[in-house]
Amino acid sequence: MNGNVGVVTEQTSEHDDFEAVLDYIKESRGVDFTGYKRTSLKRRVQRRMTQVGIDGYSDYVDYLQANSEEFVALFNTILINVTAFFRDPEAWEYLRDEVIPMLFAQRNPDAPIRVWSAGCSSGQEAYSLAMLLADALGIEEFKQRVKIYATDIDEEALNQARHASYTASEVEGLSRGRVDTYFEQHGSRYVFRSDMRRSVIFGRNDLVQDAPISRVDLLACRNTLMYFNPETQTKILDRFHFALDPKGMLFLGKAEMLLSHTSIFEPLDLKRRVFHKSARAPANFAHLAPSNAEVDRNRNISGIDRLREHAFTSSPVPQVVVTDDEVVALVNREAETVFGVQRSDVGKPLRDLEFSYRPIALRGYVEQALREHKPLQINEVQVPRGGETRWYEVHFNPLHDNNETLSGVAVVLYDVSTNRQLRSELDHVNRQLESAYEEMQSTNEELETTNEELQSTVEELETTNEELQSTNEELETMNEELQSTNDELQTINDTLRERTLELDDVNDFLESILTSFRAAVIVVDTEMRVRVWNRASENLWGLRREEAEGSHLLNLDIGLPMTDVQPAVRDAVNGESFQAELHIDAVNRRGRSAQVRVVCGSMLGNEGANQGALLVMEQNNSTES
Repeated sequence: MNGNVGVVTEQTSEHDDFEAVLDYIKESRGVDFTGYKRTSLKRRVQRRMTQVGIDGYSDYVDYLQANSEEFVALFNTILINVTAFFRDPEAWEYLRDEVIPMLFAQRNPDAPIRVWSAGCSSGQEAYSLAMLLADALGIEEFKQRVKIYATDIDEEALNQARHASYTASEVEGLSRGRVDTYFEQHGSRYVFRSDMRRSVIFGRNDLVQDAPISRVDLLACRNTLMYFNPETQTKILDRFHFALDPKGMLFLGKAEMLLSHTSIFEPLDLKRRVFHKSARAPANFAHLAPSNAEVDRNRNISGIDRLREHAFTSSPVPQVVVTDDEVVALVNREAETVFGVQRSDVGKPLRDLEFSYRPIALRGYVEQALREHKPLQINEVQVPRGGETRWYEVHFNPLHDNNETLSGVAVVLYDVSTNRQLRSELDHVNRQLESAYEEMQSTNEELETTNEELQSTVEELETTNEELQSTNEELETMNEELQSTNDELQTINDTLRERTLELDDVNDFLESILTSFRAAVIVVDTEMRVRVWNRASENLWGLRREEAEGSHLLNLDIGLPMTDVQPAVRDAVNGESFQAELHIDAVNRRGRSAQVRVVCGSMLGNEGANQGALLVMEQNNSTES
C-alpha cells in the first residue's frame, strides 16, 4: 500500500513539474500549449530535453531561463511543421471542382473573397489556396478580389512563409505549368511570384488565445486540431464558427473528424473533410451574452431566449451592443429614442450611422475599449431630448464569451441629469458656507498661508538644489560616455581611412593592369551590363569608357555583330565554368573591316558563384582592309 502511494506521489510531482514548464512558456513567451494533448506534448518536450542533456522538468525551466534561444528549438520540436503543396491531392481536387465554384456562385461577381489558412506552417497550404483561386478567377481578378490571411503560432515558420522561397524538391509535386505560372526561379530555389504574394498576408495567431479573423468565406485548417485535446478543439471550432461568413466553408485535414460538432457544422463531403456553417447554428451575436447569463442546462425554462430579448429591449437604460468588428448587433427601445437609431440599422457598420459621432464620437471609444480590453466611462455628455438638454454618463463595457474571447462592446447610457442638478445646488450651498467661513477666518488663513508659502519656498529651493546636483552628475557621466564614444569613433575612422587607402591602391593596381593590356577587355555582370571597358576597348571600337560602362552589352553601337557574340556570353553568364573562342568579322573604329578574335569565359567569385562574363578581343591585323 505504501509503495502505491509513493508511485502516485511521484507521478503527481512529475505532472506538476511538467505543467510548470507549460506555465513558464505561456508566461514568458505568450504561447499557450496547455490545450495540447498531454501524451504527445510530453513526448516532444522530453525529446528536446534529451537533446540538451537534461532529465528533470524543473532543471529544464532553469535552462530556458538562462538560454532564450532554446525556445526556438523547443517550438520547432513541439510544432511539427509537416506540410506540402496540395497535400492529400484528392481533397484539393474536390475543393477545386466543387467547393470553389459553389463559393463563387453564392456571391456577387465583384464581391471580395476572404480566406483564412489557420496553422499555415511554412506557407505551402496558403500558396496552394492562392493557386486554386487564381486558376478559377484569373491572376488579375485574383489580385483585386482575394485576400488570404495565413496564420501560425511559429514565428520561424512564418518568416519562411513570407519569403515564399522553396527548393526544387519542395515544388516537384507541382505540374510544370503551375511552376512556370506561379513561381520565379532564383538560382536553385523557386520563389512564389511577388505580385500575387501581396494578396497573402501572414501573421501570428494562437488559435487558443487570440481572436479569430472574421467574415471568412473559406477557412482551411488541415491536420492542426489533432494536436489539441477535445475541450480545446471545441473552443477552437466555436471560434471558427464565429469567423465564417453565413455561407462560409471549413476545410479540415484527414486526421480531424468533427463528428461531435454537427450542431454548428454540417458535412458537405465527410470523406474530404469539407463542412459548411450549419443553418441551425445560433446567430453570430449569441456569443456576446455575458457568461453569467447562461441558464442551468439541467433546468428546462421555456422561452428563455425570448425572455432575455424582451428584458433587453424593455430596459429603461439606453443600450447598444457592437461586435468586435464594429457592426451594430443589438439596440433596445430606449436607445432608439435617445440616439434616433432604427431597428433597420442593426447589422450595419457603426461608422455608417449618424449616432457613431453624434452627440459624441462613440466609434473612437468603442475602438479603444476593443483595443485595450477594459471598460471606459465618459461623464456628463449632453444629449438634446424633448426640447431640453439631458446629461448622461456613457459606459463602454467589453463583452467576453465563455472562452474569454472578446466578442464586442456594450454601450450603456445612464441619465445623470437629476444627480447633476442636485450636485449643482449642493455646490452652490457649499460655496456660500465656504465664503462665510473664509470671511471669519481670513486673518488666520493669511498668516498660515504666508508661513506655508515660506516653508514651501524653502523646500522648493532644497529640491531644486538636489535636482541641480543630480543633473550635474548626469552631465559628467554623459560627458565621459561621449568621450568614450568619440574615442571609439576615432578608432573606427582611422580603420576606415586605412581601408580606403588600401582599396585605392588595389583599384590603381587593377586599373594599371587593364590599361596595360593590349587586348580589349570587357567585363559584364549577370544581366549583361558592362562593368569594365579598358583603354584597348576604346581604341578598338571608338567608344569611350564612360559611354560603355553601365550599358547593356547588346545595346552598344559598335562594329561587333552582337548576334554572333550573344550565345557565348549568355552561356558564360549562366554556366558555372565556361570558355569559348570565336573569330568574328567586324568593323573597327576606323570603319574598316577586320577579323576579331573573341575569347569569352565565365567570371567566378571566391565561392564559385557566377558573377558575369569576361570577354577578351584582339584584332587580326593581317585581315584589316
